[in-house]
Amino acid sequence: MEIIKYLSVYLVSMVKFFAGPVTGVSVGLTYMESVLLTIAGMMTTVLVFSFIGREFSKWWSRRQREKHKPVFSKKNRRIIKIWKNFGVVGVAFLTPILLTPIVGTVVAALFGAPRKQIFIHMLWSAVIWSALLNLMVFEFGDLASKYF
Repeated sequence: MEIIKYLSVYLVSMVKFFAGPVTGVSVGLTYMESVLLTIAGMMTTVLVFSFIGREFSKWWSRRQREKHKPVFSKKNRRIIKIWKNFGVVGVAFLTPILLTPIVGTVVAALFGAPRKQIFIHMLWSAVIWSALLNLMVFEFGDLASKYF
């Protein structure tokens, strides 16, 4: 049963970083367990998508064209602006809170950042944001549950 708790936080963090801390609290993990599993989930996604990022992006673009969706959406323009101003560091910093681990990694790979840079910058970002978001959820989660 304990492994299911760990696995749930890990898997949720792979797709949506923000949900990792909330899942950690809801299944009864400690702060440190939740922090480490949230980091591990994001970094697994970063590792996988840093290798397949460009191919995934090509597939996604084809899919969007087939659905006749516009190439440049408001979100795409923001991502390009972030990349132009801050590069891989900016994308990594914003990945856990605004993007998802998948999108952030694919964007960095698509713009040609080396895998090593993607991994290093996503790692420090995951550590900082995991510690901070888990702290907020663990410390203030009860307060928020009174109002929501």
